[in-house]
Amino acid sequence: MHIRGDHAELVVGGRLDVRSAADARTALHSAVDAGHGDLVLDLTALDSWDATGLGVIMGAHRRAGRCGRRLVLRGVPPQMQRLLVATRLHRILAVEGGLAAETVPRV
Repeated sequence: MHIRGDHAELVVGGRLDVRSAADARTALHSAVDAGHGDLVLDLTALDSWDATGLGVIMGAHRRAGRCGRRLVLRGVPPQMQRLLVATRLHRILAVEGGLAAETVPRV
C-alpha cells in the first residue's frame, strides 16, 4: 500500500488491508487534521481492500466530520463499489460522481 498527496487530496494504491491499516490510518488522520474543506481520497490505483481497510476509511470519514471536513472518494473501482453498496456505506460516504448504475440495486 502507498499513499501520496497532501491535506487536500491523497492517492491510495496497492492493498488497503490489515497489514497496511496502521500506516494508512496515520496518513489519513494527519491529512484530515492538517487541512480544511474536502479531503479527496483517490482510489483509482487501489487493488483491493478488506474489512480492516474499509474500517480505516470509515474512521477517516468520522474524523473528517468531527473536524468540519468531508471525505470524498474518487475513482472507486467497480468491485469496491459493489462492497460499498452491499454494506450500504454508499449512503454514508461521499463518492465523487456517484456509483456506477450497475452497482446500485433498483428498488
